[in-house]
Amino acid sequence: MTFDQKVMRKKLPKEVFLALQKTIEAGNSLSEEIAGAVAHGMKEWAMENGATHYTHWFQPMTGATAEKHDAFLTMDKDGSPIERFSGGQLIQGEPDASSFPSGGMRTTFEARGYTAWDPTSPAFLMKGGKGLTLCIPTVFISYHGEALDEKTPLLRSMDAVSRSAIKLLNILGVEGVSRVNTYAGAEQEYFLVDKKFYSMRPDLVMSGRTLLGAMPPKGQQLEDHYFGSIPNRVLEFMQEVEEELYLLGIPAKTRHNEVAPHQFEIAPIFERANIAADHNLLVMEIMRRVAEKKGFALLMHEKPFAGINGSGKHNNWSIGTAEGINLLEPGDTPESNIQFLVFLVAVLKGVYKRGDVLRASIASIGNDHRLGANEAPPAVVTVFLGELLEKVLDAIESGKVDFATEKQVLNLGLAHLPILNKDYTDRNRTSPFAFTGNKFEFRAVGSSQPIAIPNMALNTLMAEAISELAGEIQAKIDAGADRDAAILEVLREEIKATRAVRYQGDNYSDDLQMAASDRGLPNLKNTPQAMRVLTVQSTRDMFNDFCVLSPEELDARLNTRLERYVKGIDIEVRTLQLMLKTFVIPNVSEYQGEIADSFNALVDASERIGVGSKALKSQGDHLKGLAESLSELIDLTAELDAVIARLEELGEGFDAADYCADVVLPTMERVRSVADRLEFMVDRSKWALPTYSEMLFEH
Repeated sequence: MTFDQKVMRKKLPKEVFLALQKTIEAGNSLSEEIAGAVAHGMKEWAMENGATHYTHWFQPMTGATAEKHDAFLTMDKDGSPIERFSGGQLIQGEPDASSFPSGGMRTTFEARGYTAWDPTSPAFLMKGGKGLTLCIPTVFISYHGEALDEKTPLLRSMDAVSRSAIKLLNILGVEGVSRVNTYAGAEQEYFLVDKKFYSMRPDLVMSGRTLLGAMPPKGQQLEDHYFGSIPNRVLEFMQEVEEELYLLGIPAKTRHNEVAPHQFEIAPIFERANIAADHNLLVMEIMRRVAEKKGFALLMHEKPFAGINGSGKHNNWSIGTAEGINLLEPGDTPESNIQFLVFLVAVLKGVYKRGDVLRASIASIGNDHRLGANEAPPAVVTVFLGELLEKVLDAIESGKVDFATEKQVLNLGLAHLPILNKDYTDRNRTSPFAFTGNKFEFRAVGSSQPIAIPNMALNTLMAEAISELAGEIQAKIDAGADRDAAILEVLREEIKATRAVRYQGDNYSDDLQMAASDRGLPNLKNTPQAMRVLTVQSTRDMFNDFCVLSPEELDARLNTRLERYVKGIDIEVRTLQLMLKTFVIPNVSEYQGEIADSFNALVDASERIGVGSKALKSQGDHLKGLAESLSELIDLTAELDAVIARLEELGEGFDAADYCADVVLPTMERVRSVADRLEFMVDRSKWALPTYSEMLFEH
């Protein structure tokens, strides 16, 4: 249940409702009097539906949400209980900020932080325990006003895009646009495994991915899971999730099996980017709760199982006016097509110039395992447009016709554009950033990641690109050029300048790696490399100039993400150490002892029962292979101990992050290869860990 427009019309006085709508649509400030009336209406609605508490629901820099519940119930001056929820309580809260990540922006004893209502995102009632809580979406800032959350920069970036886009539209001759919004929709992939298997795997419990596990005979090679029949138990889970989401105002549009066994997807209807970010976090939370109820464990990790596809979150992004015009959709007039082409080229310009920023926005431990693994886009960010748009841009760039006929080219030579079907551009599932008819699909986002971060980065680089395009066109007009001539000349120049970022081939192939080097495109293969982008002065200037992140706020995010990367890998490697010493080595040793006893008994009885040397050698070789592999694993475990000790000494900065990427993870892979080999050599009854076959194929 949400406090949406329909509910607000019923619960709020007309003048209050209209004032709130102006705040939502145009960003006007809300007076204390209006806030008080909204708070009263919201409280009455919440309590009518059974809510007893309210919370300011926010997104600290943890990758999750946070909340502190307060009761509506309070005491009046006579000590009598009353229910109260004031405008001040609606607009602002004060949770203790000392235990949330700040990336060094404040010390632990500086505990004060503020939450502030985001009226553009509807309040909602969340079921939990035995009751309902009124959840009020908010931003989270420090005592001095620095953003301590992921939503504040996203909202700032949306404002930045709006300012730049309105300026460009005015230059194009489009007047009367009150605001430009960005929109998003996250196609969420995930795995489900039976809870009984999950609880027996310390690696899944601690890190979200399997650190050990041999591939089963069958994986996804038959390609029989994608869009296959959904198992009944899973379908019941999906249906309950959709019912819960519907009550929260989040209609799920699509559900289906994904490529890998026990992998699935849910896709919502697209919304304004900040609301989409809120709703995606709610989708993940609801799925976790329902999975627990249904006896499943929900795996959101980007690569929970080696050897089969990982999970992503396809972030569909578009830009449009508050009046309902999608700026990335071809229209039915030459003017609207020029507008479309200008904004299309702005995307190319932004991604070409700031592809490294996009890559940094989706960098994480899990995504490092997924990106470039022949199942997901590579670490190189390129743009796919499709054959038709490639021809359109090539025709504009070539300039084979003079300007006198250029309008005719747009009107007649590009006649397909006015009737361009949204599905006319083919889908390139290997592209990290693909045009899909009236939006771009950013396919490199990881399944566990909040979409506020990549959308903030995308919005900011677009604000910069749009602003620069506006400046280039205006400069030519100021120099005496006709407006249409100025626009087309700038388009020609930018299409040529950004050609390198357009890639229509297979992004999984080695050809792209070579092409990236030839074209000068960044290839940031791991998180430490990607995070260094945030130290580059031009990156810092962009975020600061467009009022999205101050240098201090950007440093805070850099420090926080490096810390999470190092700590996350530290948890993984220590979990692997635990599993080796308490599961794998004891299991193999016990089995080896039984095989040795059996072999010795066979040797003793060989002459008596007529077993020849060839048979003894075969069984001896089997025991020898087992013993040598176990010894190799014991040696590698000792090496792992030394790696862990060294990691402890390095702290949580770039030195530690580089050590994780260059030493810790490769050592873990070497350990895994031996342990997985041993899994196939040991009696299943002696192997304490649930296998891939069980987790992926037993429903």
